[in-house]
Amino acid sequence: MLLELAIGDAYGAGFEYANEMGAYNDLSQYFKHPRHRLIPGSYTDDTQMSIAIAEVIVAQLQWTPEVLADSFVKTFKRDPREGYASRFYQFLLEIQDGKEFLTRICPDSDKSGAAMRAAPIGIYRTPEKVIEAATIQAAITHNTPDGIDAAVAAALMSHYFIYRLGSKLKLGQFLEGYVSGNWSKPWQGTVKSQGWMSVRAAITAVMRNDSMSKLLQDCIAFTGDVDTVAAIALAAGSCSEEISQDIPSHLVTGLENGPYGRDYLIELDKQLMSVNC
Repeated sequence: MLLELAIGDAYGAGFEYANEMGAYNDLSQYFKHPRHRLIPGSYTDDTQMSIAIAEVIVAQLQWTPEVLADSFVKTFKRDPREGYASRFYQFLLEIQDGKEFLTRICPDSDKSGAAMRAAPIGIYRTPEKVIEAATIQAAITHNTPDGIDAAVAAALMSHYFIYRLGSKLKLGQFLEGYVSGNWSKPWQGTVKSQGWMSVRAAITAVMRNDSMSKLLQDCIAFTGDVDTVAAIALAAGSCSEEISQDIPSHLVTGLENGPYGRDYLIELDKQLMSVNC
């Protein structure tokens, strides 16, 4: 899950809000964004904050706002990177721990930050536990109805496939049974910054594609906030028996592999999937 999430994030980072890059969406390589400094093959905040969530689950720490915020801060401080919104990046540079994070944060966003990091929460064994955990983590930064609903839906996407709860064509219907929103309605057009848009687009792409390679290309073709769409969709798609796992090998080997890169993600994935939740 985490490896595929990171590949979607890193590939999508070259296309985020860059319509002029659309012709290059052929999976041949990681692409340099025309306006950002991120090195091709590097993941962004979507993956780093998902790592922070996964590490709390694997360590079986208490699921509280302060513990989660501590993990967000620790994960950033040990590996500062481009890709965060500029104000949030500066915020993380200035604070020291989860307590300070919670004291200073303005948790009123409806954007995609809580949804992009929610996929690992799908490992919990019941939808009710997934909803509870996703709501707690979302409210730290996105304590709005849309921000929380997007995060819950993203977490339930991976849960649905991990626990084989139905066919992918019924994914939207499943989500509508637990979360307010038109999750079954196909997304069309550019994905803007609101979290529900990224999740709707990811659901649409998962439901209509049968391979990870086509899924990734479809996510990018929406245009807009496509690194988040791809991260959410590939995390869920990696857990589906109906989607062939055919991500090109050069995108796997081309993913960054520093201390918290490809090999770390593979090992953390193994630990996450073996947790008794």
